[in-house]
Amino acid sequence: MYMSRPISIIIDSTILKDNLSIIRKISFNSKFWAVVKSNAYGHGIRYIWKLLSDADGFALVELEDALFLRKMGYVKPILLLEGFFEKNELEIFDRYHLTSCIHSEWQINALEHFKFSAPLDIYVKFNSGMNRFGFDFKDFFVIWNKLRSLKSIGDMTMMTHFVNVDDLNHVKDTRRYISSIIDDYKIKCCFANSAVILFSSYFNYDWVRSGILLYGLSPTGNYRDISKYGLKPVMTFSSKIIFIRDINIGDILGYGNYIVKEKKRIGIVACGYSDGYPRNISISTPVSVDGVITQTIGLISMDTLIVDLTYCPKADIGSNVELWGNNIGIDKVACMSNTISYELISSLSSRIPISLK
Repeated sequence: MYMSRPISIIIDSTILKDNLSIIRKISFNSKFWAVVKSNAYGHGIRYIWKLLSDADGFALVELEDALFLRKMGYVKPILLLEGFFEKNELEIFDRYHLTSCIHSEWQINALEHFKFSAPLDIYVKFNSGMNRFGFDFKDFFVIWNKLRSLKSIGDMTMMTHFVNVDDLNHVKDTRRYISSIIDDYKIKCCFANSAVILFSSYFNYDWVRSGILLYGLSPTGNYRDISKYGLKPVMTFSSKIIFIRDINIGDILGYGNYIVKEKKRIGIVACGYSDGYPRNISISTPVSVDGVITQTIGLISMDTLIVDLTYCPKADIGSNVELWGNNIGIDKVACMSNTISYELISSLSSRIPISLK
């Protein structure tokens, strides 16, 4: 049997289920969408979906993953967060009983002209300041009544996505306006993403939707903001040392003419930017070699990176290198590459094998 490259993503099944349970508790009585877009934030939707069976439904963007879930026998609600992209997709939504986000006039027009076999449940998205998707709140009554008049429409839920939950004045103003609508229409609402669940729980209402938080990562980029709840990272991204060399002062390491200023022992690790490790990351980004914290040296190559083994005397060929996980916080790696944890996990290559423990 041939061996593949010694790089892996390991998903801790127990922690994932514990995170779901914790978020449910802090969301009180709200129903829970487990957000599994972008291949479950890089965690592998085909590997973890059964672990999230206690969620009330799955929310995602990719229609093909929604169909995968249905074909695997999943019967709970599935919400397409960006809705349908073409009117001919409505046949699929109808056949597989999918819930669609509705954010544009052209979608309403498509709904008016399609003959459904059963009522379609929808999430009607309104723009609360992000200006990405959604109808204007000033048009709420026209839009809502128009959709409600369609016989093909089943349950309707009001939805929005806040641009900044740290702006308390904006949040309070939005809440005041939304509350007046909710009180008049007595409608279902889904406003809370991971950040809102943590910091503005009075917006939880009927449904919450959690993505980054579910995987034990902080929406703020600061793990301390979520550690107090007992939430933990689900993913360990690691590889192994495949070559070791002693280098001298003046030697060049890899691309970019990085010149060594002191004698070192280095290790070559089977992980590069083609795997999703950021090429623009700062020199001296922390990694863990067999539990010992050290750092990268030089630029990241397509399939490899270099680590400093000078203070890891026991390191050898095959030594484990944690790139992020329990020992190396992903937020630190994100900071060193001037990005966010969301981008790192969603950029991981499909060539990396995923396994559960």
